[in-house]
Amino acid sequence: MHGLRPTLLALLAIPLLAAAQPSIDYSVLIISRERLELATACDVGLYLEDQLAARLVQGQVVSFNLPPGPLSIRLSLLGPGRCKPGIEQFRQQSITLMAGEVRKYRLAQSTEGLYLVPTTAAQ
Repeated sequence: MHGLRPTLLALLAIPLLAAAQPSIDYSVLIISRERLELATACDVGLYLEDQLAARLVQGQVVSFNLPPGPLSIRLSLLGPGRCKPGIEQFRQQSITLMAGEVRKYRLAQSTEGLYLVPTTAAQ
């Protein structure tokens, strides 16, 4: 029975070691508004799952810790006058985030409206 005691203690220590190294259960989403990418002085509203999550001005970068899985993103212009949200507010992009992943995007604009472009660390 003496030989069984060290083995039993080792088995009891396994859950403690697992608890000391928590699994990563979130992902990071980083979105930047480069100064020259958008030809508007309006603020840009960033909606995550139909909730306004950020208001980006020129040169601003925002980041979010989010659970992994699918994510719905919408962008719209915000502000008075010509900055009032238009039809583009209803367009959405969907991405799927993986646990432990860092995903980077920048804002861009076309004739259809605002959208996100993936970026790499070198940019």
